[in-house]
Amino acid sequence: MTTFDDRENAFEAKFAHDEEMQFRAVARRNRLVGLWAAALLNKTGDDADAYAKSVVKADFEEAGHEDVVRKLVSDLGTRTDDATIRAKLEECLILAKQQLATEA
Repeated sequence: MTTFDDRENAFEAKFAHDEEMQFRAVARRNRLVGLWAAALLNKTGDDADAYAKSVVKADFEEAGHEDVVRKLVSDLGTRTDDATIRAKLEECLILAKQQLATEA
């Protein structure tokens, strides 16, 4: 192999790693937001975990996070608003990335 091939393989491996970490961070974010929403819905224990899983699954409906926002807005009704949900998504993404970094 040439040096160019080595560099190309290294870039491809880094890209794959970065994509996997981003996927894991978004899934963890959705779980954290799901647990937050479950608390607003007065769900605890297994019910809260099940609800958080449903939020994670909702993210697979379409690209981006609008499907998650739509689910949370629908489920939470008047308990919170769209802006608060979006802010919580951003907050939880930062937290999820920090958690994954400490686990690595």
